[in-house]
Amino acid sequence: MKSVALHNLGCKVNAYEIEVMQQKLTENGYQIVPFAPGADIYIINTCTVTNIADRKSRQMLHKAKKMNPDAIVVATGCYVQTGEDTVTMDACIDLAIGNNRKKDIVSILEQYFEEHDKTLHHTTIIDINHTDEYEEMELKKTAEHTRAYIKIQDGCNQFCSYCIIPYARGRVRSRKPEDVIKEVRGLVKEGYREIVITGIHLSSYGLDFLSKDTKDYLEGAKDIREAVYKKEFLLKLLKQIHEIEGLKRIRLGSLEPRIITEHFAQELSNLPKICPHFHLSLQSGCDEVLKRMNRHYSTDEYYEKVEILRKYFNDPAITTDIITGFPQESVAEFEETVAFAKKVCFYEMHIFKYSRRQGTVAAAMEGQLTEQEKANRSNVLIELEREQSKEFRKKRIGTKITVLLEEQKMIDGKTYMIGHTPEYIQAAFETEEDLSNQVIEGTATEFLTDEILLLSERSQIIR
Repeated sequence: MKSVALHNLGCKVNAYEIEVMQQKLTENGYQIVPFAPGADIYIINTCTVTNIADRKSRQMLHKAKKMNPDAIVVATGCYVQTGEDTVTMDACIDLAIGNNRKKDIVSILEQYFEEHDKTLHHTTIIDINHTDEYEEMELKKTAEHTRAYIKIQDGCNQFCSYCIIPYARGRVRSRKPEDVIKEVRGLVKEGYREIVITGIHLSSYGLDFLSKDTKDYLEGAKDIREAVYKKEFLLKLLKQIHEIEGLKRIRLGSLEPRIITEHFAQELSNLPKICPHFHLSLQSGCDEVLKRMNRHYSTDEYYEKVEILRKYFNDPAITTDIITGFPQESVAEFEETVAFAKKVCFYEMHIFKYSRRQGTVAAAMEGQLTEQEKANRSNVLIELEREQSKEFRKKRIGTKITVLLEEQKMIDGKTYMIGHTPEYIQAAFETEEDLSNQVIEGTATEFLTDEILLLSERSQIIR
């Protein structure tokens, strides 16, 4: 029996895919071991979203080879897909597997051991930009015990000027609704209470279901993207998932702002299992920067979408991504972003310093900012994020909240059950009893820590 150690880098889609790979390996007799010295095989699921992600991918691959020089080191994923030449020349990598081939991890490994001269490098990378195949995977269990991430879509057609992901993941490919429903039912049967819907560009779900002439009969659609939203592929799928008995919560991954319409938000608000937690990627609060980024909305349009969500949901958690130091971003433009973030009042902001990615339009732009300028601007937004996040959580004190309990934790010598509200606010309930995977209701009384709210002792379990 060969032992396998796995390590994941990057997004929730990557996390889902490595869980499926681990599941397939286990089912075929491989022994899963910690990512430590002594494994026969090391699999690193790589990321390439930034230059830092590339560097981390290389570091983990080299670390694996150092832990056992005789082991087979396997690189999978986005770094492999976009950097085939670099990967091929890296002596630490024995086997390189690109995207859309992860489902075949067992057969690829078996073929490698049976046929390949292990002194040579071997790659299996498809032309990701010319495939319409959705890589079907099915997850039966995850490392988490309360929530499971479900991938329903792959690829992106947006081509934002800073982003390499369309080249790493290819064009939009959507999963068949019946396959999604089957997987969710299986996970709910295993006891998972919350499902998180993920994809590379979730709002494009169903784009590839449209025939080329579909937009001809969708009146009022300005473009194929709007045609997708009018067909409501994502909304229809969510309604089907909502009907699954035993499922308590449905949480959505990152959404394109333009998918939020009065109708979409109203229909979602009629589904009680939908968590009022919406991640709308912003990237900049300045219209001129958004144009340079090739984002397809203005700040006014973005704010309109936020207000629509707040109209149909009671103080929902609005989270976002912002890039600081994009090429040519002036001090005035950055200040516009700060002012806009204050206007929106996000629950959380994920702040990224612009990373120059070779092969993207932005990499060739003039006016590249220094790392120090990017860092200074990042620090400003990080501090604002802390203030806004605490204020959002503070509003829950004195109100009743529901929490899906996930794990026991010792804090200041006391035992608590820790979990999350539908808005993804951490909350704790003092108890010695293991109530993992239970949903409780109680009154938030105070901050237990800077990040966690404390529930009253009058909490009750919701069946």
